[in-house]
Amino acid sequence: MCYGCGVAEDRDMADTISAAIRDAPEPPEPLDARTARREFAPRGAFLNTASYGLPPRGAHEAMLAAERDRAAGLLTTGMGDEAVRRARALFGRLVGLPPERIACGPQVSYFVGLVAASLPARATVLVADGDFTSLLFPFLARPGLVVRSVPLERIAGAVDGDVDLVAVSAVQSADGRVAAMDELIGAARAHGARVLLDATQAVGWLPVPADRVDLLVCGGYKWLMGPRGTCFLAGTAEALAELPAIGAGWYAGADVWDSIYGAPLRLAGDARRLDLSPAWQSWVGQVPALELLARVGVAAVHAHDLALANRFRAGLGLPPGDSAIVSVPVAEGTAELLAAHEVIAAVRAGRLRCAFHLSTSEQDVDRALELLSGRVTAGARRDDQPR
Repeated sequence: MCYGCGVAEDRDMADTISAAIRDAPEPPEPLDARTARREFAPRGAFLNTASYGLPPRGAHEAMLAAERDRAAGLLTTGMGDEAVRRARALFGRLVGLPPERIACGPQVSYFVGLVAASLPARATVLVADGDFTSLLFPFLARPGLVVRSVPLERIAGAVDGDVDLVAVSAVQSADGRVAAMDELIGAARAHGARVLLDATQAVGWLPVPADRVDLLVCGGYKWLMGPRGTCFLAGTAEALAELPAIGAGWYAGADVWDSIYGAPLRLAGDARRLDLSPAWQSWVGQVPALELLARVGVAAVHAHDLALANRFRAGLGLPPGDSAIVSVPVAEGTAELLAAHEVIAAVRAGRLRCAFHLSTSEQDVDRALELLSGRVTAGARRDDQPR
């Protein structure tokens, strides 16, 4: 196998690639979180990044520009390929892994499906109760696997010699609970099990131990603030090599533009062999969002998001927590009341879920608290202790 990615038919168009993609600073010029918020233009108070992240202005404009180029017949494949390359490198910077150990695709379930397909018959997969189904369904749909589900708080203790893989979200989508990743990784190592970490609700605000898990998958449209249609799979070279390239197409080729016709099979020699053909406009929009996160830095984003979440919790009479997602029981109709006043949150698992990211301000938090006065049920103070 050979390495690298050629763009043969577009080499003469390299100079037309968007400066926003081509000329990103290495390393990026630092930016503080408060200044970064000026890059967003929500109509009201947006507390719903756990559903989808708002794009920074540059990301929004880059995607629209790509679509305008398509309508005008000016979109080049070279521009799309460069966006994928840049996004792969920027994601690697966020999680601390080299680009050759990162695959790019459209969604989490595709990559999890590869992991499920790689497991031998009768393998045991340990998961957390109520985790997001894009992480669960590929294993449940694969005949011959044993899937054991336990409460998140007990998952590390449930790892034993029968477990082949632990598949868990770093942060729970429904309520924001953060997995005890150090304990889980230690338990898995002690029993020879691999770890697949779904970091979709984590990367972008929470530091994750990407270098200590076997596989990590992350959708790009939430805390990474990209358009829908971008996703990353990262892992150790050994774990990635064991995944079957059953979705392989031309974009998984060793030289992409020399892999579009005919046999023999000639896949990339690194994680790119698991790539799927990209929706180019989505990847063009993902790059500036990742650049913004790189400029602010995960540590600063974490401090910013957690401060807002704990301001919200304090306003509800709750103790501080460790998550940028806060879930509380509320009176029926509360989400609709908030929306009517342009405060956007979500209802998940029967509770109001609020998420706080770079697009959120202290004023947004206070506005939500004012509307929630008297609508959070008494059980919140008993049930919503930090976990």
